[in-house]
Parts: sequence; C-alpha cells; structure tokens
Amino acid sequence: MPDVRHAADTMHGMIATRILRRRRVLIVGCGDVGLRSVPLFRARAASPRVIALTSHAERSGELRAAGTTPIVGDLDRRASLCRLAGLAPTVLHLAPPQKDGDDDRRTRALIAALCAPHRSVAYSACSASAAHRAWRAWFRAAAAKAPARARKSAKAPCIVPDGSSRAPRRRPQDETGRPMRQRVLRTAPRRSVRLVYASTTGVYGDCGGALIDETRPVRPENARAKRRVDAESQLRRAAARGRLRVSIVRIPGIYAASRLPLERLRRRAPALVAEDDVFTNHIHADDLAAILVRSIGRARPQRVIHASDDTDLRMADYFDRVADARGLPRVPRITREAAETRLEPMTLSFMRESRRLLNTRMKRELRYALRYPTVDDFLRG
Repeated sequence: MPDVRHAADTMHGMIATRILRRRRVLIVGCGDVGLRSVPLFRARAASPRVIALTSHAERSGELRAAGTTPIVGDLDRRASLCRLAGLAPTVLHLAPPQKDGDDDRRTRALIAALCAPHRSVAYSACSASAAHRAWRAWFRAAAAKAPARARKSAKAPCIVPDGSSRAPRRRPQDETGRPMRQRVLRTAPRRSVRLVYASTTGVYGDCGGALIDETRPVRPENARAKRRVDAESQLRRAAARGRLRVSIVRIPGIYAASRLPLERLRRRAPALVAEDDVFTNHIHADDLAAILVRSIGRARPQRVIHASDDTDLRMADYFDRVADARGLPRVPRITREAAETRLEPMTLSFMRESRRLLNTRMKRELRYALRYPTVDDFLRG
C-alpha cells in the first residue's frame, strides 16, 4: 500500500509539474474575438495555458468554461495588475483604450505591469520578514564598506546584488545568528514579452477612398483614433528599449452572425447616397481571431499587419447586402448635408473616412488564407 501511495503521489507531482511548465498565453480584453481565439490556441501541438484578464469577477465562470484560467485585474487600476509581471511570455492585447483623452492610459498601465521585475521566493527556516530584514542589513553593511563610486551606483537596499557586485560573499544570518538558507526575495531576470496588439485602421483617417498598405502614415482625425495611435507609440517605445517584442494588427469593421447591423436596418437609419458614400473594410471575427493567433508566431517585431478581407464595398452597399440576405428592407439614402443634421456624431465619424486596405502582407508574411474572403461569401453560407 505505501508503494501504491508513493506511486500515486509521484504521478500527481509529475502532472502538476507538466501543468506548471506549459507555455502561457495572456489575453487582455477577452471579449468575443478573444474567446474565438482560445480554441485556436488549444488546438496547437504544444497547447499553451490560456490566461484571461478580466475586470469583472462575475465573468470568471464564463471564461473558465471557455477553457481559460481567469484572473481579475482592471487596467484602470494599476494596483490590481501586479500579478501580471512574469505571468506569461506571450500576450494578446485586445483591450480598447478608455473613453476620454488623447492618450491610452490602459496600455501604459499594462506595459508597466508586464515589464515590472517579478519576484520569486525560495524556502528557508526563517520567516520572509526576517529574511527581508537580514538582507537589508547585509546590503547596507556591504554598501558602507564599498568605495564611494560604487555606493553612488548601488540600487535600493531591498534588492539582492548580482554576481558582479563587490559585496562580501558571506551569507547573511537570521535573528538567531545562524546562516540563512534561500528564503529570500530575489528579483527575477526580466524576459522579453511577445505582444500582439489589436489596433484599428481608423488611425489612417480619411484617405479619400485610396488603396493603402501598412506604410501609409497615420493621421487620426478623432479622439478614438488618437488614443490608438498613442497606444501603438507606447508599445513601440517599449519594444525599442528591449522590454517587449511587439507586432501591431490594424483591424477594420468586424462582422459575424452576431455582429451584423440588423438593429440599424430595423431602425431604418439612413445611409449616404452613392456620390457621398465612403468605402469601408471588413473582416469576419473568426478570420480575425485566426490572424491574431498566427501573428504571435509569424508576424515580425515592430511590424504592422492589416487584418482585412478582400471586400471592396461602399458603406450603403454593405447595408444593402445584409438587408437582402436577411430579408429586411433596404435603408433610405440621404445626402451628406442631410446626414449632418439627422445622424448622431458617432455614426457621422465613420461616414467621414473612406479608404480601401491592401492585405498583401497578411497573405504573404502570415501565409493566411481567409475563411471568408468577402462579405458575400459569408452571407451566402
């Protein structure tokens, strides 16, 4: 019987070790697209452990049922993000910026949390507080004996010196005078985090219906787009300092069976006449999730990718295609002057920007074949 119990304990220990050693992926902002990406991660040969950051504790059950490990944290409260340091080497950043200002404070908080030095703790006979006090006293004594030039460059006394320090090698003692074992707080070495950021094609502003690729300079025209540009800039600066390896996926309008403009069609909200209408770009949510997952392994660092399908439609024509496919009447069309007085500012902001996206980089570099090349392919299915 003892041998059986020992074998069972050994097996449980091996399973626990394998679980802890599984590669981790952190999804920040695990909404509809994030949940669609979870089975794609789990279908990989080396299935990673998917961790989902949520600011709503009540979503934990939903996220756990989807195959993730939920962790509660709020990008608007930095103190709640302390557990993210060293949590996962791969991050999928899908969280939108806050709704005010021209800078993205949420991305700034996320970068600070991911790049913070994390701490590991080993076991010892003395308490953690006693070990901490002993290490502080030891470091201060070593710094007092060091030359003035070394003292100027010394770090905070709570940090354990590395091997290059001139501090004595004699191990510190606990409060009873015995040499301490390894129950000390150490700053773990910082690893570069692989991060894919889901941005928006709104950063280009109005392009007059021109065909554009990823080299087009950004020219945001509204506060939402300015916050996205700020987020991209923050991530690029962190990557330039070697703290992150960042790729940016710029996303147009997302559609799916649950994300069609059916309510707008039922409200008979008008669209623009052909001569005033704008070009829009689209991507199915399933295709987007697959592009984001593939970008983690194949997108180049500091690279921008357009996650867009091959649809070439104006906005009103898109509404007409959806209405015809779902058996709804087409919406009326009005001039731009009339729209300025009848439509809400949010809708008008989309009607002021016209562009057509080239997705050559997505197809060549990511080698991704679209499941739904056009909106019509989806609506006919």
